[in-house]
Amino acid sequence: MEKMKPKLFSVMKGYTKEQFIKDVVAGIIVAIIALPLSIALALASGVGPEQGLYTAITAGFVISFLGGSRVQISGPTAAFASIVAGVVARAGMEGLILATILAGIILILFGILRFGSLLKYIPYTITTGFTAGIAVTILIGQIKDFLGLQLHSTPIETLEKLHACFTSIHTLNYQALFIGIVSLFILIVWPKINQKIPASLTAVIIASVLVKFFHMQVNTIGSLYEISNKLPTIQLPVFSFKMVRNVLPDAFTIAILAGIESLLSCVVADGMIGSKHRSNMELIAQGAGNITSALFGGIPATGAIARTAANVKNGGRTPIAGMVHSITLLLILVVLMPYASFIPMPAIAAILFVVAYNMSEWRVFIKLVKTAPKSDIIVLVATFVLTIVFDLVVAIEIGIVLTALLFMKRMSDVTQINGWKYIDEEEEENENDPERILLREVPKNTLVYEVVGPMFFAAAYKFFQIPTEKSVNAIILRMKGVPAMDATALKTLQEIHHKCQKNHITLIFSHIQDQPLSVIKKAGFDKVIQEENICSNIDIALKRAATLGKTKGSSDLQ
Repeated sequence: MEKMKPKLFSVMKGYTKEQFIKDVVAGIIVAIIALPLSIALALASGVGPEQGLYTAITAGFVISFLGGSRVQISGPTAAFASIVAGVVARAGMEGLILATILAGIILILFGILRFGSLLKYIPYTITTGFTAGIAVTILIGQIKDFLGLQLHSTPIETLEKLHACFTSIHTLNYQALFIGIVSLFILIVWPKINQKIPASLTAVIIASVLVKFFHMQVNTIGSLYEISNKLPTIQLPVFSFKMVRNVLPDAFTIAILAGIESLLSCVVADGMIGSKHRSNMELIAQGAGNITSALFGGIPATGAIARTAANVKNGGRTPIAGMVHSITLLLILVVLMPYASFIPMPAIAAILFVVAYNMSEWRVFIKLVKTAPKSDIIVLVATFVLTIVFDLVVAIEIGIVLTALLFMKRMSDVTQINGWKYIDEEEEENENDPERILLREVPKNTLVYEVVGPMFFAAAYKFFQIPTEKSVNAIILRMKGVPAMDATALKTLQEIHHKCQKNHITLIFSHIQDQPLSVIKKAGFDKVIQEENICSNIDIALKRAATLGKTKGSSDLQ
């Protein structure tokens, strides 16, 4: 059984000075990478720039300290941008703080109840669909700042933002567009030139210098937001039943998304360092981190795959690196945050364009559309479209319902009830034919049916295709191929048995597997059927049927 113990306490036994130095260096490098991303993601989420740093500092430290991964780096991620922006627009910061705290509590409960392994049952088509949808919403949300547009209103919905951009295209700011293109060029080209200095940091520095030096008329963070380098302070939320009810769906979405993202990041990290994370402990840590982030004025946090990979590549091997990353960001907040006011908004938009492109996984999306079964394509496209048109809550809810319905349809198609094929004596092959061995002698006036596949409510109706004519003495149901059965299928069997009794037909079961047999016994149906009519194999069932027939004669069956 998986240990409910933070990885930090396990890896410190053989901790060395050399590894400590590597962890410190990796933590500082990751902090430099996280600085512009945290600010950009906070702005995309509709909150102040410093709140992105509050999140990376508080949640990042707590999750590294308590987490179930050796190298996980947590903080604000692009996946939450549209959710957070929606909550802030509807319920304000108070609503967001409450939703994040509730999400943290849900994550802790998931961990305590050992649900870590259950999150893997969220279909890949749903996660791919809403991830691509979020990428599109982020991209659309940044068009305004990239082009320097002056909108007449502040739209909330994605399609409203797109429409507002089209109607305001005449306000295009060419200087803003120039800064955006330069920033985007740096973000694309710089990694090919220099891997040590983050491209996002290079882009914001160069863009800030250009705007300041040439006195360009471009919006900066300082012109739109009030910059603060104050340390985060505890902010207790105002609890009310009405507000809890309003933000609870968002809290569940944040919790599920945080759980999926963090565990996916852990799996990627395990492959990079040859380790094994503790999924349930990681969920508890994510919950504690999100509660801490909310109390200190931050936004939802989860494991960040790109930052985690950067940590591993730069030598980080223990949670100390993640804690150093948070402490470094705290120092940057106090010392350098005032300089963030000079960062141009088109540069932030360019960074988020690249983030959206990387998270979209459009190649995977297109491959799924080309190769996946039709039912999976329906779920994928529906989740993608609903994320853009409505929001992530609606997309996940409908996506899961669609997946369940289509899965039930697929399983009901798999389930078959087929009667054996009877062969008259004149049609029999030579008795020396090897296939003759497969034939069994079936008593006259006896029908044998093979039941294959799970018997559940979506397939239970298929039992009614079994005829219950008075000319039949016995009906044998061979259930060797039935791995599972639910209450609806049992109820249908009871109805079939009742019809058989009315027509003086004996219903015989052959080779019932453990789960269906336990369902039958728990309902007391075995006593109704009678023990002699529950046979361990088909040969015993045929012998039992032979004792019931009054008419002599037989026919062969294949």
